[in-house]
Amino acid sequence: MTTRHIRKPDGYAADGALTRRRLLRMAGVGLGVAVAGTVTAACGPEEAGASGGTEKPKPGGGEKGGGDAFTTPPAGRAPRALWQEPAGVGSLGSDEVLAVVGDVVLIADDPLTARDLATGEKLWSLPGAAQPGARLIMGGDTLYLASGTYDGDLVGLDPATGKETWRSRLDGAYAQPRPIGADTERVYVLAGILEKDLSSRRNVIAAVDIRTGKAVWNEQRDAGTEEYGITPTVLGDRLVYTDHRENLTVRDTATGRQLWTKKISRSNWDRIAAHDGAVYVADGRHLRSFALDDGAERWALETEEFGTFNGPTVLEGVLYASDSVHALWAVDPATGKRRWHNADLGEFSVPLQFAQVGDTLYAATEFDENGGVQAYDVRSGTLRWTYNDGSGSVDPWYVVAGGKRLAALHGRRVLALPAV
Repeated sequence: MTTRHIRKPDGYAADGALTRRRLLRMAGVGLGVAVAGTVTAACGPEEAGASGGTEKPKPGGGEKGGGDAFTTPPAGRAPRALWQEPAGVGSLGSDEVLAVVGDVVLIADDPLTARDLATGEKLWSLPGAAQPGARLIMGGDTLYLASGTYDGDLVGLDPATGKETWRSRLDGAYAQPRPIGADTERVYVLAGILEKDLSSRRNVIAAVDIRTGKAVWNEQRDAGTEEYGITPTVLGDRLVYTDHRENLTVRDTATGRQLWTKKISRSNWDRIAAHDGAVYVADGRHLRSFALDDGAERWALETEEFGTFNGPTVLEGVLYASDSVHALWAVDPATGKRRWHNADLGEFSVPLQFAQVGDTLYAATEFDENGGVQAYDVRSGTLRWTYNDGSGSVDPWYVVAGGKRLAALHGRRVLALPAV
């Protein structure tokens, strides 16, 4: 592993090359062995008395009074699911297919469904309100979606009740506008330009003012760019996104003006992260940091030969990313200096999406029947346990934190776990 510093804002000197660990996987089969202290338990409903049991939990998450005082399971043993309920959407949507707002779990299903995080009780559902797998975009206290009636408008819903509290006034100017981000002032959309013959051969990035419901700017994208394949994030006054044409682009949220764009070596369709004036992207063998204002490269972290990084996440001031040779990295986002590097996951599923509660990092794995929700010690990177629902489904997992509980989605099942 090497870290190349293009700019060193805090004066940290670049690391020299570290001894390269040998490859842990060959032809997709794990060959490595976990070191002492790294433990896991794959538990499912078919295991009598194991975590992930199928018995119907009591309201309040199976604890007396429905509180948040959960018992930490023994080392290597995953907790039981607090509740499990069917979901029709499956889990082949975007990362935003599942969301937690307060005590409410939202699933981009058809119908769009909200459940109580503590009990799993259905709070409300709205048939036709959202396309299955649509992004659940939050701006302030409002959930923004494309109108389920395909009338060219956006709608804002109260997550607690499902009631419509806002609607755009785009007057049919765009074809199928889809929210890709929001803040307290604007909703950012990707939309086709509706031609006179009702076709749509061009598309734009646009911003809709929340106060008026009207578009305040729109910027036409280059010819040939797809209306899909955008991976976005919003940080302060910057809208950041990658696309399937291998571009990384940053725009000013107030005006839509493109501040800079640059090529990355591969399409980034999983996720990007923005934090403290920088954007972080997985770029093949490298994890790279760029200044949001001018695109200057701050640092680049390199994984071993033949490896590639997965999309990063920043939580509690630490950047987390896994790679294709089954290692998990914790990195200082300001300098690129690693905090820890768990290189002993060769026999375990690769974590791709992350949440944090206290001193535990929770991770959701990709397509693997032995994957699930994993729990890591944030200080050392030690894998504590893996929860698996025993379904045998190879659908990806998603996990979102809410207080001292976790909501997870896998295949056609949504469930809650205690954050222990």
